[in-house]
Amino acid sequence: MAETPNPQVKEINISQEMKTSFLDYAMSVIVSRALPDVRDGLKPVHRRILYAMHDLGIHADKPYKKSARIVGDVIGKYHPHGDSAVYETMVRMAQDFSYRYMLVDGHGNFGSIDGDGAAAMRYTESRMSKISMELLRDINKDTIDFQDNYDGEEREPVVLPARFPNLLVNGTTGIAVGMATNIPPHQLGEVIDGVLAVSRDPGITSQELMEIIPGPDFPTGGLIIGRSGIRKAYETGRGSITLRAKVEIEQKSNGKEVIIVNELPYQVNKAKLIEKIAELARDKKIEGITDLRDESDRRGMRIVIEVRKDANANVLLNNLYKQTALQTSFGINTLALVHGHPKVLSLKQCLMHYLDHQKVVIRRRTEFELRKAEARAHILEGLRIALDHIDAIITLIRNSQTTDIARTGLMEQFNLSEKQAQAILDMRLQRLTGLEREKIEDEYQELVKLIAELKAILADEEKVLEIIRTELLELKERYNDKRRTEIVAGGIENIEDEDLIPRENIVISLTHNGYIKRLPVSTYRAQKRGGRGIQGMGTNEDDFVEHLITTSTHDTILFFTNKGKVYRSKGYEIPEFSRTAKGIPIINMLEIEKGEWINAIIPVEEFVDDWFLFFTTKEGISKRSPLTSFANIRNNGLIAVNLREGDELISVRLTDGNKHIIIGTKNGMLIRFPEDDVRSMGRTATGVKGITLDAGDEVVGMEVLEEDNDILIVTKKGYGKRTHASEYRIQGRGGKGIKTCHVTEKNGGLVSIKTVTGEEDLMLITTGGVLIRIDVAGISTMGRNTQGVKLISLRESENEFVATVAKVEKEDDEEIEAHDVEGEDGVAESGTEEGAAAEGTANAEDSGSEE
Repeated sequence: MAETPNPQVKEINISQEMKTSFLDYAMSVIVSRALPDVRDGLKPVHRRILYAMHDLGIHADKPYKKSARIVGDVIGKYHPHGDSAVYETMVRMAQDFSYRYMLVDGHGNFGSIDGDGAAAMRYTESRMSKISMELLRDINKDTIDFQDNYDGEEREPVVLPARFPNLLVNGTTGIAVGMATNIPPHQLGEVIDGVLAVSRDPGITSQELMEIIPGPDFPTGGLIIGRSGIRKAYETGRGSITLRAKVEIEQKSNGKEVIIVNELPYQVNKAKLIEKIAELARDKKIEGITDLRDESDRRGMRIVIEVRKDANANVLLNNLYKQTALQTSFGINTLALVHGHPKVLSLKQCLMHYLDHQKVVIRRRTEFELRKAEARAHILEGLRIALDHIDAIITLIRNSQTTDIARTGLMEQFNLSEKQAQAILDMRLQRLTGLEREKIEDEYQELVKLIAELKAILADEEKVLEIIRTELLELKERYNDKRRTEIVAGGIENIEDEDLIPRENIVISLTHNGYIKRLPVSTYRAQKRGGRGIQGMGTNEDDFVEHLITTSTHDTILFFTNKGKVYRSKGYEIPEFSRTAKGIPIINMLEIEKGEWINAIIPVEEFVDDWFLFFTTKEGISKRSPLTSFANIRNNGLIAVNLREGDELISVRLTDGNKHIIIGTKNGMLIRFPEDDVRSMGRTATGVKGITLDAGDEVVGMEVLEEDNDILIVTKKGYGKRTHASEYRIQGRGGKGIKTCHVTEKNGGLVSIKTVTGEEDLMLITTGGVLIRIDVAGISTMGRNTQGVKLISLRESENEFVATVAKVEKEDDEEIEAHDVEGEDGVAESGTEEGAAAEGTANAEDSGSEE
């Protein structure tokens, strides 16, 4: 037998039901819980709390009442949700670090910026703040609509009159379903001025408004870094701003620096911030902090961070900005309900909607006052008639059997309305005195004027706007205060990693087999000519140091390869190792191709328009290209010079376009010519002939010749000399040059040429990894056609030769401690000296080997 369908069971599509139910829930959250109304800037719970306090008469001039009583009234009448949610909302409205202008005046423990919770609501007391009274002013004058509460037994306001633009003044945060709002607070006077500006010029631009409202103003003060995020948020409704603590660096009498934090970014928990800083210091993620104290009291905030004497307070502070909440970002999303629909709003739209709301409020208030005035005038008109016919009216009333008969008689005989007749019947006899009659007449005449004024306001929108302006200016005068958050313009909206790296001078070394590292320039001490040197780097038997440059951690390092390509890195990006460590393979750092190796390294401090890179190849081809052509280099490198088949790039130098170039060869030839003999060419050009080579000869180096330079040469077997530049005549490019060294079996062929002044040191690195630092002033000055003097003793039995030569700035000789000695004449590294690397053009001229 078939089952009979149950008529009470309804079949539905569960997929469709889920969609419908979730959409209903989402709209409920969006409209009735999480988003503020653009007109009063309040969510329903905030509005209900304030209205409940108003309804209970807990005004700013009345005694405090228990918070529990207020919460109970809100829950019982308007907001059927948990009491903790309502109380937590009320607590935030009473916190001076949460609200720019507090809407609740709290008495008791309402929490702290350290994250301490408020006391239970049975212990705290509350009342409306003075400024929150302005949100409800004139609410009883029919200025806004009311609606039934959740059970239909009470009436609650749909929106408050909001006599100041609370949406922007106090801001709000809320997470709905699929959308969220995050509006920062602003300074009251600035926002009011913004409303006034929009009322006078509806076509005002966002840029013009930003001159009036420069940006958010947070209750905790702090700094806003840059204006681009503010501008984007004000123009589009969405943007991100960077907030930073207000910090001072003080110097104590003992020379130590102290970082003082006086103001924090908005919504940062002070206790958690201090805990985070302590954790970073303990884990050595931030070094240089010797003490951390919270000296905050009722006079203000004061976090003290003591800095180690040898640490840089600014570098430490940048690290703290990077790794702690001393710097945060605030994502602005100006989402509010407009006519019940969520909408992202620009600054101007927020002000326009508020102005439109105030127009409605003023118009409805005026209509309410007009109705009231007309009703009173109507009564007074009746009383005036009664006073003019008082004897007849008294006779009519005395002769009437009942009140109804008297009322009807008055209405018929004197053409009065029912309300006028009732007012005459209710009139006391004392009103018949002459003085009272004058008062009635005066009151009537005042009402006639008032009615005319009210009608004129309703007929002219400019009069409505003038009332809005006057009342806003009065409110500004009463509640305006100073801006708390400072806006720091430009430049540092985001901290780059480079800002966290101390600027220091470094030595970068690269081996023949491609191992790179950096170490402080102070690692090496100057030695007398002919010393044995120290172990400068641990290498394999078949490896040796090929390039050595001095630079800064913040300079850009350009790596030029034998194939004519260029790669780039920052000084601090090259890993730091100990003096004897090998380093890391450069292929782990740069995307160098197989069969490609670094032939020249140039540090550049800044890419400027009127500087050039001068190139020379092994076959004597030279090229000059603008430095700016190399400002943007991809990770996989760029072509720096177009090489002919079988040629290799040997040397690159940075020039100002007005120097002389010298090119030296293995067989001891050297040519000198003005660099403008080589015209400026594009980045991928091949170039022109710089020097003509004999068979079997090749270029070993190219230098830029400065005024008062000597030319220094170093040979394969450790010999070297200085020669005055005046001994080399200026020739045209492309010639064979003249002899600069007498090459013999004893000294071997040239490995390097340098330009020197005698005010620098020279570093020599051998194929065995031995390094020696020599004072250039101690190297003999000789004629061109000589073989030089011994600069370093080589182990001939091990077939050791000079591999690389580099210039560094001079260091003073220091006493050598017994434990520093390494070998007969060697000196170990110094951990106390500070070397100084040359910057800018000096860096370019002092960069490594051209071999």
